[in-house]
Amino acid sequence: MKVLIVDDSAFSRATSGNLIKEFLGEADIFFANDGQDGFEVYKRIKPHYTFVDLLMPNINGQDMIKLIKEYNSSAKIFVISADVQKYVKEEIAQYNIMAFINKPFNEEKAKMVCDIIREDFK
Repeated sequence: MKVLIVDDSAFSRATSGNLIKEFLGEADIFFANDGQDGFEVYKRIKPHYTFVDLLMPNINGQDMIKLIKEYNSSAKIFVISADVQKYVKEEIAQYNIMAFINKPFNEEKAKMVCDIIREDFK
């Protein structure tokens, strides 16, 4: 299983990757540091699941999600963001994402997400 993590924070990428690997050991983790790079990596590796931060340079997370969904309407995307404004969540929900997770991404949230993935990946 391939998992792509797109976040402009190296710390957040590492933390998310380590937690996902802890609960989903069989996953191959790939990283991108902004939406532009993330979309290019997405097209190249075609991940099973993508984790996206919203606040990033070049192409922000919401625009990247739109690009991915236009490229692959069945893409499975999780949003991990500190932007928890109600209208932002409502806008993101229209893209049929799997879940919106508030930062910080921690062990409890990672376990929940990995349970969703395990159930979905069957």
